[in-house]
Amino acid sequence: MAERHRVPIETDATETASAPEVAAVHHEAATDRWLFFCHGLRSDKSGSYEHRCQRAVEAGYNAVRFDSRGCGDADGEFVDSTLEARLADLHGVVDHFDPGAYTLFGSSFGGKVALHAAARDDRVRAVATRAPVTINEAFDEYRAVIDRDGAMTFDTGERIDGRFFDALDRHPFDEVVENLTVPVAIFHGGDDESVDPTDSFAAARRLETDVLVERFAGEGHRFSRAGEERLLDRLFGWLEWAETRG
Repeated sequence: MAERHRVPIETDATETASAPEVAAVHHEAATDRWLFFCHGLRSDKSGSYEHRCQRAVEAGYNAVRFDSRGCGDADGEFVDSTLEARLADLHGVVDHFDPGAYTLFGSSFGGKVALHAAARDDRVRAVATRAPVTINEAFDEYRAVIDRDGAMTFDTGERIDGRFFDALDRHPFDEVVENLTVPVAIFHGGDDESVDPTDSFAAARRLETDVLVERFAGEGHRFSRAGEERLLDRLFGWLEWAETRG
């Protein structure tokens, strides 16, 4: 059963007048195990996240997917959805459900959110990612546009400005390397055209904790249906091991 929630975010990391509410969906399981999903930069909680949550329930997890501010059904403007804002949104959603311990999964920019969140919250038992952003240079193309024009507008109308990079620069991957102690899994498509797979292997070499890295041959930044099913099989198999060590 899936239950929808509106979650007010008390710690507002934007310049808006009032804190936004984000939209979360809880897929309930009769256990005390929790898995929270963080979507990518221009994504939301719909689509593949619904299926991922269904698989999580089958594996015995209370699963939560949510829209960060400015995305999907959440309040706010996309331009306010910086890394720091998304960390605040995730923290607010986790606190709303108040698990004693939990695991994180993040895709692309959501992978960066998940890694930085895991590095600062001792309730996290393990963190898994798909094509995570681990170097800020991944957004150099966007940075160049903002340096020139002051803002960048995507073809869908979403906009980012200098605040996006101000927040990004305050949180380099060094922060994760220095503080992350729980097991990490990184799944990456070998033909990813958006986030270089070599970045994930480089990140794994820097981390001091247990790290699993898997390269999925023939998969791009968006996985095929078969690739997604294989990823989920590997994810939940790995979690059975990782959660005993996180």
